[in-house]
Amino acid sequence: MMIQGSCCCGAVRFELTAPPTMMATCHCTRCRKVGLSTFVFVDRASFRWVEGQDMVESYQPDPPYQFARCFCRRCGTALGEPLSPADDFPIAANCLDSDPGVRNRFHEFVAEKPAWYEICDGAKQFAGHPVRRPSPAPTLALNPYP
Repeated sequence: MMIQGSCCCGAVRFELTAPPTMMATCHCTRCRKVGLSTFVFVDRASFRWVEGQDMVESYQPDPPYQFARCFCRRCGTALGEPLSPADDFPIAANCLDSDPGVRNRFHEFVAEKPAWYEICDGAKQFAGHPVRRPSPAPTLALNPYP
């Protein structure tokens, strides 16, 4: 299963050779503002740049935030964290050009969700980060969710 992804202007293109491991939505103010509310986690081994890796810019926010956010330098499309050195990392679901084959598993930071947004699926909801399962080897990504 090959899944294509791209930015709005087409300068950045990538592909996944395997489906994402999960999908989730973050309602924190920061993720909403950078355009990364719904994301999918992908395994590094299944991710491949097709074009435009040199067009990807990274924004590292001030503490307490620890994860950089990437975007296309030309059109500004939020891409997630494809430059992360982690074995698995989030990609903005809005960049996927086709159905990734997974559905939203949970909503996090619903305490920060704006009043005008209604959650209409049956996915679990958490006021902040969901409790993480222990991982045999720590990674920089946030994938070890229940």
